[in-house]
Order: sequence, then C-alpha cells, then structure tokens
Amino acid sequence: MSTPFYVSPQQAMADRAEYARKGIARGRSLVVLQYTDGIVFVGENPSRALHKFSEIYDRIAFAAAGKYNEYENLRIGGVRYADLRGYTYDREDVTARGLANVYAQTLGTIFSSAGEKPYEVELVVAEVGETPEGDQIYRLPHDGSIVDEHGSVAVGGSAEQISSFLDQRHQEGMTLAEALRLAVQALSRDSNGGEREIPAERLEVAVLDRTRPQKRKFKRVVGGQLARLLAAEAGSPEETEAGSADEEETGGGSSGGDTSGGGSSGSGSPGSDSPGSGSSGNGSSGGGSAPETPGK
Repeated sequence: MSTPFYVSPQQAMADRAEYARKGIARGRSLVVLQYTDGIVFVGENPSRALHKFSEIYDRIAFAAAGKYNEYENLRIGGVRYADLRGYTYDREDVTARGLANVYAQTLGTIFSSAGEKPYEVELVVAEVGETPEGDQIYRLPHDGSIVDEHGSVAVGGSAEQISSFLDQRHQEGMTLAEALRLAVQALSRDSNGGEREIPAERLEVAVLDRTRPQKRKFKRVVGGQLARLLAAEAGSPEETEAGSADEEETGGGSSGGDTSGGGSSGSGSPGSDSPGSGSSGNGSSGGGSAPETPGK
C-alpha cells in the first residue's frame, strides 16, 4: 500500500485561498458607495433579467461577485434567516451585522473543510441607517472573515485597483448622481490605466434610499432615471429629484416587487463563472428569494 502524499496544513489552506481568489477575479467588479441619502450599488451587467444585487430585508441589501450558483444559495439562505428572525422576534432584530455573522460562519466552515472546495464568492452586506453615521457595510471574502467597510468598497475582478481609485476620490456628502458617476469611472478603468466607456444599458444600479417613506428602502435605478443621473451636471439636484419622482411614478421598485409592503424580497445577483436563472421579486410578507444573475 502506497503512502499518501503529504501536504502541510499551511500549504493546503494557501492553495485553497488561491483557488478561491482566482475564481472571484474572473467575475466582473462591482462597487458599493455611501452617498448623502443612502447606499448605492453599481456593477456592469449586460443582462436585464439577471441581477448582481438583491434585497434581503427592509433596510438590508446583498451584493456578490464570484460563482453564481454558490452565492445564490447564500442569498436564499440569508432571505430565509431574515424572514424567520423578523417573524419570530421583531423586524428591528434583523440587522446587517447579524446576517454577516451567519454568512461568515457558513463561508468559514466550507473554506476549512477538507471534503469540499471553497466557495468562489465575495459578498457585501449593507444596511442603511436613519443617518449616514448609522450605515453599515460589511465585506465577506471567501474565507469567512468579516471586514467592516466605510465610504466605499469594491469586490470581484480588479477590486484592488478600483478600491484604490475610490479611496482617493470618494467624499462624504456626495449626491446620488456624483456617487454614481464616480462608481462608473472606477469600473471603466482597465488594468493598464486606460478607460473604456460603459453605456447605461450595460449598468445595473440599485440603492438603499433612507428617504423612502416605505419600510423597504431598496429600489433599482433604471431607464430614464439612470440616464438622467449619469448625464446630470455636478451639483444639479433638480435632475436627481426629477429622476426620483419619475422612478416612483413608474413603480421602479426593488426586486421587481417593491411596491408591495411587508417582508423581504430578494432579487438576484450575477456571478463570475456560470450564468444564473431569471430573477423576479416576491412581494409576500414572508419575504422572497428570487433567482438572479450571471457571470463575467
């Protein structure tokens, strides 16, 4: 009987981490930025039916980069956790920190298990507060660690380069239009330092808007509103306000079901390697999970 090939635990963990990082890097980058009235999520996504960003609960949203089928399972699990906790205790007991801890335990267990490969995903869990100081953004890498982020964060693809760009230019008190344009500039930069144009129809944009009168603060920014925000002159609030009014009138809500009240509804997220299944919102009080979006 031959002797099994020995690999030190340190080398095994390093190999698993490298494997996961390469899988995540194959996906398109996405960025999450704080602005005056909330948190904006921006990513390049040519699909209109499959989404990178999802609503988890009233004030909580989820973004992910990596392998679609893996983080879709995590998203669905997060929706179920939030709905069960909110129903059993109180809606205020569902927090981004609690959800991040659940995701961290799951990712950490999978990463350290020798019986299965690590998940090729990197997550962002964000919660909008009553004031900008109350906003919470947590980044969860593939190994299950939790990083408390402030201001801006980027994951997937060229995340390190994009994060450096955002750290130098992001400022407190930015309007939605200013934050959106900064995010697009960051995503447009290639590895050689040049820039490419990303048309509005290839962008997926969502916000957690603390000024919304509904309990559910998540909504998608699409169509005419997105075009106006991208074209708005810096410091021109009229454009942003007009866009917001148009979005409310046309029912552009979160997860395809934002106009309904009650529980959480998820809309999907795309990944890096494999395409996903279509996304549709669930407006039921039990909260919903919806499929989402693909990869690179």
